[in-house]
Order: sequence, then C-alpha cells, then structure tokens
Amino acid sequence: MLAQERRHRLREAMASTGIEALVVYGNAWQSDYLRYVADFSILEGHGIAVMSPDGSVELFVDSAVEVERAECEAPGIKVSLAPEIAHAVSARLDRIANHRIAAAPIGFMPRFLLDSGRRFKLEDGTRLVDKLLMVKLPGEIEALRRAAKLADEGYEIFKQAATPGRMQYELIADVEAFFRLRGCADNFMIMGSGGQDVYAMAPPSERQIARGDLVTTELTPAVQGYFAQICRTMVVGTATEAQKRAFGVYREAMEAGIAAVRPGVTAADIARAENDVFRKYGLGDYVTNKYTRVRGHGLGLFTDTKPHILEDVATVIEAGMVMIVHPNTYHPDVGYMVLGDTVLVTESGAEVLCRTPRELFEV
Repeated sequence: MLAQERRHRLREAMASTGIEALVVYGNAWQSDYLRYVADFSILEGHGIAVMSPDGSVELFVDSAVEVERAECEAPGIKVSLAPEIAHAVSARLDRIANHRIAAAPIGFMPRFLLDSGRRFKLEDGTRLVDKLLMVKLPGEIEALRRAAKLADEGYEIFKQAATPGRMQYELIADVEAFFRLRGCADNFMIMGSGGQDVYAMAPPSERQIARGDLVTTELTPAVQGYFAQICRTMVVGTATEAQKRAFGVYREAMEAGIAAVRPGVTAADIARAENDVFRKYGLGDYVTNKYTRVRGHGLGLFTDTKPHILEDVATVIEAGMVMIVHPNTYHPDVGYMVLGDTVLVTESGAEVLCRTPRELFEV
C-alpha cells in the first residue's frame, strides 16, 4: 500500500510541474530515490528505474542476483537485467524522447545519459523528489514510529551487551540478532569505546570493552524500509564528574535543538540552537567540521537524508518531516559523546519519537 501511495503522490507532483516521465538512480549506499519509485532497495551494483508517462515502472539492474530479488520483492514492475545499464536505459528513453523527462538525483546519473548528443533531454528533478522524500505521508510516519520504538528496544539490548571484556563486534551481533528476530533485516549501526583517544564512531572492531570506557552508538533500524535513529552514550562503571559535566552540555544542546524545531524555521536555525550551547561553554571549536559532520539530518528511506542540520543549510522545515537532532562531537575533557532522538515535525513543533531517557547511562 505504501508503494502505491508514494507512486500516486509522485505522479501528482510530476503533473503539477509538467514532468511526464522520471528516471531515478540508486546504489547500495543510497537507494532512497530508487525505492520511492520502484519499492526496491538495491544491495549490489547499480539500479535505475524509469517511470513512463502512463505511470508504469521499469527497473534496470546490472546484477543477475538483484534481478531475482527484485522480481520477488517488487511485484508489479518490469525488471530488466542490463550489464550495460546506461545504454539499456538510453534505449528505453529514446522511445519517449518527445516527452519532458526529469532525473533524480541528477548528480548520480551516468554521464552517458546526460550527454547532449542523446535524443532525449534529462531535466533536474532532484528537488521534486527531495520534497516527497522529506515530507512524509501518514503511512510513512507510522512506519517511522514503529522503527523508533524498535530503536529504543535495540538500545536496551546494547546496554545489556556492554560488559567488560567483550569485543565491539559482539555487542553489534547481539543487537543485529535482536532486530532480525523481529523482522528487521536492515539496520545501520556504528559505535565507539574508550576515552579521550576516541574522536568518532565507526563500524565495530575487535577492541575489547574496558571498565571506565565511554561507549557510544548510533542505532538506525528500518521498518518497511523507513529508518529511525537513536544516539546514546554510556559509561562502563561509574561516570566521573568530568563525564557528567560534559554530558550535561550535550543534553542541553540537543534539547535546545529540538525546542527550535517547528514549521517555518530553517535547518540552519536548528543547528545554530545546538551550536550556541557549545559556544556558551567555550566549546565552539568542537561544532566545526574539524570535529563533527552534522548536527542532525533527515530520516526516511535512507539513514542520512535531507535536510542536513548545519548552519549553512537554508532548507525550510515543514510539518511531516522526520529527522534526528544529535549534537554528536568530541569533548576535549572526556572524548567523543553522542546524544540524539528522532523527532516528527508537527504543526506546533516537534514530537519526540524516541522514549529512551536522555541520561549518561552507567552499566
């Protein structure tokens, strides 16, 4: 049902702008555009979907394995194996060359399809699809609520798993097993453990958890393809006064960011609200790109989608957007700390979808 609702909404958006056909690209890292149109998230190689003027969808993939999987997971669309995927898609577009055709994201499209010598011309349809990806349908929001609940439950498993002597990958394995037993086969997760020597999170390693470690994680499970995220920090043992003071800054920053979320503000306003807290405590250098990437980001069919919460992003926030607000960065006294909740933008502000307490856990 969600796939049909998305496709109907997409066709309405295309009609309102005069676009008659749409081409979308996806790969294993970012497939939200592809999934929105074809209801298929690619795991290997490249995928390009073409929505024709009559609303039918054809999916081109360059992996035989992906053909078999797409035929099972995306019934109702035509699937074609195309080892030379750009040439196959070009031949398909030649048949509708007299129509207005848009491409998204146009920066990912093979150059062969953008060549001025083609019979067809591809317009930039990225902003059109971005709007649909950012502002969610009611059914999409319901899936995200369920994913946020699963993230809370997964963090409880992570806390139980974090005992001295265990390796990082063992913690991750416990969480993955928990999610898969509940039908969630897609979870993006990174973590960190240690002290002042830890500057970020990463995929799990063989490093053993030790007493006194700060243990951070970012869990992002998906329900029906929609990702919700939670970020939390714990201490193995008893937190020091320095760790408690530092964590207080992160909590104040996250709560300031969430308080700033409402329709009509910009992503920059939210980022500034978070960063101003760090600046107030003389930690302004640690909200620059020297130490941190973003202060949050959109969530949906991809783990890290638009809008990106940064002070130079002017995207206007609208009701129906779902994002995580997370002032994750390095602290000079204690090391890398994280704290973040998934929030739904409502007409009056923000509804927090995560229920895990905002505290520095001691395990």
